[in-house]
Amino acid sequence: MPRSVGPGGLPQRAHLWLNEGFPTPGLPLRGAPHRCPAMKTIQKSSKLAHVLYDIRGPIMDRAKQMEDEGQKIIKLNIGNLAPFGFDAPEEVQQDMIRNLPNSAGYSDSKGIFAARKAVMHYTQQQGIKAVTLDDIYLGNGASDLIAIATNALLDNGDELLVPMPDYPLWTAVTSLSGGSPVHYLCDESQGWIPDIDDIRSKITPRTKGIVVINPNNPTGVLYPDSVLQQIVELAREFNLVIFADEVYDKVLYDGAKHTALASLSTDVLTLTFNSLSKSYRACGYRAGWMIISGDKSCATDYIEGINMLANMRLCANVPGQWAIQTALGGYQSINDLVCEGGRLRRQRDIAYEMLTAIPGVSCVKPQAALYMFPRLDPEVYPIQDDRVFFLQMLEATRVMLVQGTGFNWPRPDHFRMVFLPHETDLREAINRIATFLESYRNKHARSVA
Repeated sequence: MPRSVGPGGLPQRAHLWLNEGFPTPGLPLRGAPHRCPAMKTIQKSSKLAHVLYDIRGPIMDRAKQMEDEGQKIIKLNIGNLAPFGFDAPEEVQQDMIRNLPNSAGYSDSKGIFAARKAVMHYTQQQGIKAVTLDDIYLGNGASDLIAIATNALLDNGDELLVPMPDYPLWTAVTSLSGGSPVHYLCDESQGWIPDIDDIRSKITPRTKGIVVINPNNPTGVLYPDSVLQQIVELAREFNLVIFADEVYDKVLYDGAKHTALASLSTDVLTLTFNSLSKSYRACGYRAGWMIISGDKSCATDYIEGINMLANMRLCANVPGQWAIQTALGGYQSINDLVCEGGRLRRQRDIAYEMLTAIPGVSCVKPQAALYMFPRLDPEVYPIQDDRVFFLQMLEATRVMLVQGTGFNWPRPDHFRMVFLPHETDLREAINRIATFLESYRNKHARSVA
């Protein structure tokens, strides 16, 4: 039988749909679209209410608009090394290329054997005891594994101790896991060292663990062994899991030595996170690892939860996994960048000297990492809203920074800055910052007068 057709040769069913005001599958809408009178606004999950990640937030959104308008922005907001000419080692790149034909299928959920074996050898060099291949997980950068570890541990209302200032991912994933981040003080007057008494005062029956970022982001501080040992003792006393974020363990200046927190105990359950992103200038490779050490006999259920989440993810990015063995076992080119005369160390010194020469600006000199966390004296810079302040600075100077409250610092008197641009651009950026701050000081002085 011939199909029933309506005017213009369209199937009769199409005309019925159009007459009723409904969209016809495969056909464009004609006339005004049908709208449900009771349509509700679709809102984001309430789980995001306490999530903050201003490293890529409103200021970056405005910077992108300015770039679209043709303006050149100097980005001092994020530790992304490649745009500033810090390239991944060539042998690491070549190893990934050679292994691409072997990367099409899923790997084991914990990662490929060769990379995990390399990580295991690295833990032995760090003095971390009794780590087996089963204790090593590879991920899409450390951030992927941090989310798995917190989701597997925290129930609604559980608490996780997080440093203040922090790397905001830790606060965000704690909230998304249903937990409550409790910020302990890192004391600027003591060189941004964690305040052990403050940590102790914030431990409650709901506290499940403590996050230690060492070397520290955003301050660039390296913690002494005596402080690390006190943290281990607190964790032992209160049965806390230690989350050791050690992504910058090779980015060290002035002969500083890093101690892996997990090497200080064999009984305290410790999860250590690291990656290729910073030491090997491979942020986009998304290749990181997590190591579980300490007494695992009391954590079999927790580890089962970690395995469950790792299996659900199927596996980490396989091409990035192939880079790990070559990176960890090859020539450590980061040493050339951080030694005396090395590019990173030279730029750290330039940034520190220029910033602290600006009236009302002080800073603890970084011993590690890629950042500094300067303070703006509130008597000189009475800032009410630091996000607005640094948005104004971006528009006036085309230099992008991140305000201190973006790192869960409670007062609008700090900012984080990377010192990655080449020396000429770095000097230009800080000179623009200095000019903006001078204008602000003069304006404020006139308003007071």
